[in-house]
Amino acid sequence: FTNCSPRSSYEDGDESAHKQPLIMVIISVKKPDGDGFLYNTTTSTPNEQLIAELVAIHNARLQVRILAPALRELGKYGPMKKVEEQGLDEVKEKYEHVEVIKNEYYAADPSGLRTGNGPGPQLAATFDQVAAAAEAYCDKSQVQARVSLTIEEINDKIANMRGAVVMAYPMGLPEWDTVKLAIDSVDGLDGTGVGNEILEADTAQLWVAGKEFMRGQLVSDRLGKNEKTKVIAKLQKSGAGPPQREPAVSEEERKAMMAHYFKKQEEMKKLAEAQDDDYLGSAWADSGNMKRNLQGVGDIRAPGLKF
Repeated sequence: FTNCSPRSSYEDGDESAHKQPLIMVIISVKKPDGDGFLYNTTTSTPNEQLIAELVAIHNARLQVRILAPALRELGKYGPMKKVEEQGLDEVKEKYEHVEVIKNEYYAADPSGLRTGNGPGPQLAATFDQVAAAAEAYCDKSQVQARVSLTIEEINDKIANMRGAVVMAYPMGLPEWDTVKLAIDSVDGLDGTGVGNEILEADTAQLWVAGKEFMRGQLVSDRLGKNEKTKVIAKLQKSGAGPPQREPAVSEEERKAMMAHYFKKQEEMKKLAEAQDDDYLGSAWADSGNMKRNLQGVGDIRAPGLKF
């Protein structure tokens, strides 16, 4: 693991903090699929506290992953129908003779999951704005941008989405709506596409360089007391065992190496198939070529001849 340049953070309301930047240990939590985030801590932090803080951010990012796209769907097509009422409105009207209630902003949901009665273009635009802000903050690109996440900032983004929903639906959403389930707490993610990724703070495991961060110890017991350290960490459920080590080269580097190898292989194949005397037709193999170039007649060709 490589050291990195000091990162600065300041305590609000403390003038001395603005003069003395706090040097932090950077934990880069990385998943096998390449997703991840950065988090700042200190060597004096208890491991159980660090694990709980990382789990909170991990789960909150899952919450945003489900909530943001569901919020956009709510803005377009309104609240979700009950399971027994789901289906295409056009089919229900035409073949089942069901009367579909439509408001002034009605737009049929192509999935048949929502009523089609959205809150209107202005509120839909607000939904999209707050959802995009939450997604951008939690996106894995923040790692490349060297932006460390905080649970306070993620909760603030979720609060903005919650406020937009309350503004559009002051009476609340149905209990079965994905937005309602995901916006209240992480517990509402059970049964969704990320339900099996939720971690528990009391049982989750943190690994760095094949070694687990044991509860009851400090960060310094594993990383030393150098506050400038940056490490790649794995956060996972209990009982999963030591995670696989990071590959020696990245996926992009591996693809570049394979492309280079394939190109060289093709060149060697062409050379092997070429005749031994093919080079004699090349300009560089002409013994009189340099003389003609010095005399300025290298480009002269006989009339009517094409080369």
